[in-house]
Amino acid sequence: MNQTKQLFTEITSQGQLKISLQEHDMPTPKAHEVIVRIEAAPINPSDMWPMFGPADLTEASYDAANKMLTAPVHKGLLPRIKSRLDQVLPIGNEGAGVVVAAGDHPGAQALIGKTVGVLSGAIYSEYACLPMQACIVHNEGTTAKQAASSFVNPLTALGMVETMRMEGHTALVHTAAASALGQMLNKICLAEDVPLVNIVRNQQQTDILKAIGAKHICDSSSPNFKVDLYKAIAETGATLAFDAIGGGEIVSDILTAMEAVGSKDAVGFNTYGSEANKQVYIYGGLDFSPTTLNRAYGMTWGIGGWLLMRFLGKLAPEQVGKLHKRVADEINTTFASTFTEELSLEEVMQPQTVLKYNAKKTGEKYLVNPTKA
Repeated sequence: MNQTKQLFTEITSQGQLKISLQEHDMPTPKAHEVIVRIEAAPINPSDMWPMFGPADLTEASYDAANKMLTAPVHKGLLPRIKSRLDQVLPIGNEGAGVVVAAGDHPGAQALIGKTVGVLSGAIYSEYACLPMQACIVHNEGTTAKQAASSFVNPLTALGMVETMRMEGHTALVHTAAASALGQMLNKICLAEDVPLVNIVRNQQQTDILKAIGAKHICDSSSPNFKVDLYKAIAETGATLAFDAIGGGEIVSDILTAMEAVGSKDAVGFNTYGSEANKQVYIYGGLDFSPTTLNRAYGMTWGIGGWLLMRFLGKLAPEQVGKLHKRVADEINTTFASTFTEELSLEEVMQPQTVLKYNAKKTGEKYLVNPTKA
């Protein structure tokens, strides 16, 4: 355990992406740190921008001798990412494995031998050294593969419902709703009787959600989408939405439907629209085109960004602990994940494999297993 193999990313100021597999010394854990042998780490959409940035992956190539993937980055796009240029950076937001060593702190020592979910930003590695606070301790019998997606999707889904309550809303709208995260959110909302409007893109995604009991589903590819969205918001009273798409007119469509519902009984001058606050949080970027706002929703509305770590930073430690325990207790039910394919660290860099997982298709999720030869 003196050394570990780990994936790194770099984009040079000359416009070249480099994903490399490197070997380096393991640090000695500080008092509050643990060393985890990583056995499973998902490739989430939130991993892909740090990994690849705006590189043209259709032009990627792999050098097996040097264990490196390269791809061009258009020089006109480099100003967007100037903060990371010419830096070799670790990748991989979350994963799971067994704690094999720890610092002197009793809390860290107590984790030795435990299967833990971990959050770091440097998880595509054989071993990871991280604070004990960055671990979710799983119950006896839970495997690393089952625990691999303990943080990003489960805590985001729980965080959406908690944000709803904290801000005084009573129902939610969610886009890209047939994703793994969207399915978890449905299970939470069904269990807690929270009305949820799901926006999907096709019939296949509608069928996925119907199979788990989703009640309100709107297909954005349908010619009746805006009418269906109005009806669903009228039935649920949703005034808060979380959008994974970002670009296009979907945010505007949601706010317009919310306003139409809020103003349906207005009489006389309705200069400033309905009084209820209508809020959309953009938390993803499946569409990098501009967010288009066709303002037809009064003056009581807001659009903002939402990030999991900043949300968790608002909570007291005991609140975060309760969320962690719920994830551990429901990792095989509410928060269960399935994976399309298991990849070694080298397979992650194969150009044809990169194109498959970077497509972010519904129902497809790839797992990195650093122990795989």
